[in-house]
Amino acid sequence: MNANLLLLLNALSTWYMVGLIWMVQIVHYKMFDRVGEDVFARYASDHARLITPIVAVPMLIEIATAAGLLMTRPGNVPLTWAVAGIVLLIVIWTSTAALQVPAHGKLASGFQPDVYSTLVTTNWIRTIAWSIRGILVGWALWTLLPAKV
Repeated sequence: MNANLLLLLNALSTWYMVGLIWMVQIVHYKMFDRVGEDVFARYASDHARLITPIVAVPMLIEIATAAGLLMTRPGNVPLTWAVAGIVLLIVIWTSTAALQVPAHGKLASGFQPDVYSTLVTTNWIRTIAWSIRGILVGWALWTLLPAKV
């Protein structure tokens, strides 16, 4: 695949996830404690089921294109940028698997204030990591633009 196309797909998937993670962090998760206890377990289960396809496809595109960029680095994008992008994805995926997914699993049995608090707090790991990735990808695109505005 063309290196510039890889970068474009990486940027699109990263920025999609940047917007989504901020919405989840600031809006969606903040309202979990407002769902009544009598319906929370179903709400949490529905959340996990419905959000999975919304995040899985762009996350897979992002990691595949990041790996491709590590190998093909377009233009003058330095190796350190490509490695940093992969490291941030490792942080994001590890946090997702080790912290957020288990928290959602526990919440699927009912609202637990301590688990909810942990979910909201630890999700900042992904929010910050994706935001930094967004900046890195934006910088990479900027360096490749033929004429700067």
